[in-house]
Amino acid sequence: MVDKIASVTQACALGPELRLSDDIPSEEGVVIVAEILNNKSTYNSLELSSGRMAKVGKGDIVVGALGPRRALFGYSGHVPDALKPGDIIQVLNIGGVMGICDSATPDKGKPFDARVLGVVLQFPYLGERIGVPARVGYKPLDFNAALDARGVPVVALAGTCMEAGKTAAAAAIVGRMRHRGLTVDAFKATGVSLRRDILAFEDAGARRTMIFTDLGVVTTTARTGPALTRTMLTELAAGRPDAIVFELGDGLLGTYGVDAILECADIRRALTGVVLSANDPVAAWGGVKLLRERFQVEPCVVTGPSTDNLVGIEIIQQQMNVAAFNALSDAAALGDHVIEAIGIGNHARQAAAGAD
Repeated sequence: MVDKIASVTQACALGPELRLSDDIPSEEGVVIVAEILNNKSTYNSLELSSGRMAKVGKGDIVVGALGPRRALFGYSGHVPDALKPGDIIQVLNIGGVMGICDSATPDKGKPFDARVLGVVLQFPYLGERIGVPARVGYKPLDFNAALDARGVPVVALAGTCMEAGKTAAAAAIVGRMRHRGLTVDAFKATGVSLRRDILAFEDAGARRTMIFTDLGVVTTTARTGPALTRTMLTELAAGRPDAIVFELGDGLLGTYGVDAILECADIRRALTGVVLSANDPVAAWGGVKLLRERFQVEPCVVTGPSTDNLVGIEIIQQQMNVAAFNALSDAAALGDHVIEAIGIGNHARQAAAGAD
């Protein structure tokens, strides 16, 4: 019997009573059960498969998944070479990713230690009591997947680093598109497993959402990022939305594969607009320069904390010749600018008139 089931395992549709095995494949995406061994006063919550946040404490029996994490802020770690019941590992993020912690930032404190109890078994063979180790995702990633955006306008949100306001900006854009009568789908292409961001897109009005975890990937890399992006763009475009909005988690120079995605010519051709989120004017300058010179991408707008007041907005507009809007204080203007920049303003006006 388990106490909390982390969101990284959502596709497995697990209940509180589980069958375990001692034979644990120590691989990314394998679903395990562990007992929490310590209490924490900060970064002490777990995102459940329901999307709710729950406090975690010593003695809790939790379900998570093995995976690496290489984060600028928070915990970084790796999947051990081998794993058996009784081994001690750490909880690397609030989505339930578990592994051996290599590094931590001071503001998060030490991570939760957890004693491994076993691997979760699922029974896919009808009428047979043959259990197989559970793994995250609804289906495995196809590395040879082709990209077909079907002409649907696509907006990508890129950032200068983690916590640069990408999710807030994406939600603001999705929300404004919905207010103007457009059907919008959204996904998160890179990062470490956590459903909070795509739930924010749904709350803003996205019709359908996806995240890389749906394809069996716990933490994205340069190897998986392009295939994930192609797969999710193609799948959502098949539903013929008026627009697709997606977030590239982490930063342009991070380890989650954003650069590998933007280096792919076919993906760049599918992008109708790119929004840059930056923490300050210097970050905005560097991000714009990277997009233009390394990836041959012209951002349509800059947002993030660098636009929190008029001073930052004017610096960006004057020195970088890029429009700038704040996603929190001027969400409608940001959304309207993106709608016009990607060429669906007339469609939005017609949709809004039809709704009236």
